[in-house]
Amino acid sequence: MKNPVLVIFIIWLYGCNGQASVGKPHPPKIVTDSIAAGYSTISVSELRHYKAVIEGFADSLFSNERFNGSLLVAKNGEIIYEKYNGFIDPRKKRDALTPSSPFHLASVSKTFTAMAILKLQEEGKLHINDTLTAYLPGFPLKDVTIKSLLNHRSGIPNYVHYMEKLGWDRKRPISNQDVLDFLIANHKRIQIAKPDKGFSYSNTNYALLALIIEKASGQSYANYLRQSIFEPFNMKDTYAYTIADSARSLKSFFSNGTPYAFDYLDNVYGDKNIYSTARDLLKWDQALYGGRYLQQQTLDSAYAGYSFEKPGIHNYGLGWRMFLLDNHKKFIYHNGWWHGNRAAFYRLPDDKATIIALSNNDYLKVYSSKAIANIFGSYSNDPEEEKAAEAENPNSALSRKTYGGKR
Repeated sequence: MKNPVLVIFIIWLYGCNGQASVGKPHPPKIVTDSIAAGYSTISVSELRHYKAVIEGFADSLFSNERFNGSLLVAKNGEIIYEKYNGFIDPRKKRDALTPSSPFHLASVSKTFTAMAILKLQEEGKLHINDTLTAYLPGFPLKDVTIKSLLNHRSGIPNYVHYMEKLGWDRKRPISNQDVLDFLIANHKRIQIAKPDKGFSYSNTNYALLALIIEKASGQSYANYLRQSIFEPFNMKDTYAYTIADSARSLKSFFSNGTPYAFDYLDNVYGDKNIYSTARDLLKWDQALYGGRYLQQQTLDSAYAGYSFEKPGIHNYGLGWRMFLLDNHKKFIYHNGWWHGNRAAFYRLPDDKATIIALSNNDYLKVYSSKAIANIFGSYSNDPEEEKAAEAENPNSALSRKTYGGKR
């Protein structure tokens, strides 16, 4: 944390005993079926502690007119802090953002695509070790598997970069089928690496996975996700974008307030194009516990690292980025960035905590919300720093480093 004023504030807040001195907290908002009986799993002292520190952090980072978005922090599925700041259109400053205002999730959409693929595997409609030729007629790369798309080890580069360079007309919107057809027609001109030789993050992988979902399920991508995920988990404000949603979708803006225009890449889905709210993302987070959506064995495979060519804590599972920390904790997450849409979805399964930050005006600081993780446990990878902090208070480490990653 680079803000010395904030560090001083946090040290003062906890004092010697780690207790926050604040007034009576608001009761947590119950948002999951598992705690629908109306009782809280968090003690009053814990809630005071969490709420006060998060408020201090949020006020330093998000309390200004530049932040147009939402921030939500939860523990055990209970919301312990949420903030909504700004407007549907930040230029006009009317129609304030609310908990039901869906944001474009950008690459956080990949978590839904990946889990839908794994659900289809559990349903016996595909296997992730299958090659793509079984699902995508004419696919030219014989050794690429569904798994190598999921963990970004297919060797196929990003269509966002090569299609225009190889002649695609920017005036013509690209569809998922266009991504496939262009790859089939031009694979000898595209610099494609051998599969499973290394990690290379590529939106092409997830555009193709969306087509596989459609082939295996017999439904459109949007309908399968709606019936398989959004409706069962009461995610009423979440949808996969189609042209029919143009009028209702939240627009995105440059940091100076200028709106982004629709462009030729905006129709492709699977890699992006899911809209959701912080509260609905919390429901998604909770659906991924206790076998509610996927079996634990399947989830374990999704949260495992698959790329170890380079040393370090950063890795990628099946649809999830992660930090594999030296203390054996896992920080499971995905960031998103498309046009002015910025999304951060941080999950701490060891501590049953969730941090979600969304913005549609290119507000980079949404990714700094990862630092909140350290109020729930040790998410620093510096052993000496961690040891010193734990000796003082196991929950007083918000000012320590929480390691970031690429989007």
